[in-house]
Amino acid sequence: MKIIVFGASGSGTTTLAKSLAERLSFRHLDVDDFYWVQTAVPFQIKIARSQRVANLRNAMEACDNAVVSGSLISWGDYFCDAFDLAIFLTLPRETRMERLKHRELDRYGDRLFSDPDLKAQSKAFLDWAREYDNPLFSGRNIAKHKKWAESLACKCVEIGDLTNEQRIDIVISVIDPK
Repeated sequence: MKIIVFGASGSGTTTLAKSLAERLSFRHLDVDDFYWVQTAVPFQIKIARSQRVANLRNAMEACDNAVVSGSLISWGDYFCDAFDLAIFLTLPRETRMERLKHRELDRYGDRLFSDPDLKAQSKAFLDWAREYDNPLFSGRNIAKHKKWAESLACKCVEIGDLTNEQRIDIVISVIDPK
């Protein structure tokens, strides 16, 4: 079984996917690991589209069961048919932005205040993430995610502002209704 968990940055996609993978004994694959070159300061250099698509596809095909976290809206048609279940996470903007600010601080610590380049990079990321709810935003946004969800060949379940444990319970009940 292949499951995709997607949503806005800060909505809990990676947290839920990791938890599901652990609970179900599935492999967890995070899209960021295929999208970005691993560098000392993360999220600096993108992997070429054809290479990242091939790498993720190969990783998914190498296992029977996987939970993928992240957005695949611009990764091609293959991924519209690659999943047995999709989970679309939504959260209010204020909640997401608060989570993202804490995550940036946890990730970079005091360097976020002392390194002007890092501070500018973090601000640009937060500004980008803030626009997710704007359907006219040219970057990743909720309207694009909803359209992508409609293109999927599998069932898509939207889950809102719940605890991670509640989200896990919902997904488990969809996978194994009793």
